[in-house]
Amino acid sequence: MSRVSVENLNVWFGDGADRVDAVKNATFEVPSGASFGLVGESGSGKSTILRAIMGLVTTWSGRMTVGAFELGKKRPKDFYKDVQMVFQDPYASLHPRHSVDQVLGETLSLHGFRDIDQRIMKLLDDVGLGPAFRFRYPHQLSGGQRQRVAIARALAPEPSVILLDEPTSALDVSVQAEVLNLLADLREEHKLTYIMVSHNLAVVAHMCDATAVMQNGEIVEVMSVADMRAMKPTHPYTQHLLDSSFGYRPNAAQSA
Repeated sequence: MSRVSVENLNVWFGDGADRVDAVKNATFEVPSGASFGLVGESGSGKSTILRAIMGLVTTWSGRMTVGAFELGKKRPKDFYKDVQMVFQDPYASLHPRHSVDQVLGETLSLHGFRDIDQRIMKLLDDVGLGPAFRFRYPHQLSGGQRQRVAIARALAPEPSVILLDEPTSALDVSVQAEVLNLLADLREEHKLTYIMVSHNLAVVAHMCDATAVMQNGEIVEVMSVADMRAMKPTHPYTQHLLDSSFGYRPNAAQSA
């Protein structure tokens, strides 16, 4: 059963001669409990798709469904309880004057939870932060710790779908693997469905079951991670990305 379905999605900005078509006829499905990647170079439309799903972009056409929600121009409140997003820059996505306690407490209160103290402690434990972090502010946290808080905030409403927009690209390399492993563990523990945007195919190969490859706003190929690891693309652009990410192929270099 599909948890997320996107069909013939077009997203544009501007009008007339100034119009820019950021996403063109994108179609893919994500089964419940799966992790699906969107990969491609900067400007290929990956993050725009996530923003369209979340309702952060209003100029779109096509059909999008998330579970029982048929998405229109506006999202009902219950949608944001079921679907959450983790952004690329954890410092920019957290209010600099709000403590971790306020960030998590306000989210829980907004979604109608009552046992807020207990839930805050559970969320901190879930993302590998202890009670000592509860009353700290973003500037008192490392990049990895800030992203863990952002992940805890996304978990707070108990969603079934989490959209991940380059969740580790702003972090030090030494911290990236820790956060990716945390996300993998949380997916299994909470039975989550992920859609992850990344320009790093190694990250997608580690985290996802399948991926859509994007070029200039279009999905040129949807492939399983097994085919990706076996270097078996069907589109030349996917081959280019694979060669760039995992190294050149000696046979291809010799025959060129």
